Amino acid sequence: MTSYVENETDVTFPFDIQKLVEQIMDAVTQRENCPYETTVNLLITDNEGIRSYNREYRDIDKETDVLSFPNISFEKEGDFTPVEEDEADYFDPDSGELLLGDIIISAERVKEQAGEYGHSVLREFAFLTAHSMFHLCGYDHMTPEEAAVMEKKQEEVLLQLGITRE
Repeated sequence: MTSYVENETDVTFPFDIQKLVEQIMDAVTQRENCPYETTVNLLITDNEGIRSYNREYRDIDKETDVLSFPNISFEKEGDFTPVEEDEADYFDPDSGELLLGDIIISAERVKEQAGEYGHSVLREFAFLTAHSMFHLCGYDHMTPEEAAVMEKKQEEVLLQLGITRE
């Protein structure tokens, strides 16, 4: 498992981002029975940066907390079997790892939302990472039913890792 983390801000966090991301990646991919080693890219930016990405890639001119860009077009959530048909599109030729996709997190929103929700910055960062990881595994929250499934999975992973709302 490989995570590439780039922080283009001056914001620092009181925890090891790389270690946290890899713990969440491991928990989510195990929970989803992903049979492959995986790679995820994480970019930490500011509100203006995420607004720019949101505008460019989603035609939404507004800041947000997290963006997810899955590399896989899932027919069914968490079903990784279709990637075997097109290995060149889904696997890193050097490492052999499955390229799950990219995550962009606004450092400013992490800190703001931690305060709004009354929990730690660690908990908020972990929540956004888990949320995005489930998007990279094919989940969405466009309907109340889909949202309930994602919320349950996110909470289970965070609880498994001992990351609670404090």
